Amino acid sequence: MKNKKLTIIKERCPQNHKCPAVKVCPVGALLQEGFSAPIINYDKCIKCGKCSNFCPKMALVLIEEN
Repeated sequence: MKNKKLTIIKERCPQNHKCPAVKVCPVGALLQEGFSAPIINYDKCIKCGKCSNFCPKMALVLIEEN
């Protein structure tokens, strides 16, 4: 089984509003200061994919690591 890692593609993130995906995270692994791109707390992230499925800009993605 391959591991997945949540990544933010900042070029896709508008960074002009409060990120709605922050509230979707069930464990509070996403943080946002002002309107900047969210920051991922990898110690909390459970890789559930809720935020990446929720993000309309597809700026949050789960990628497979080798």
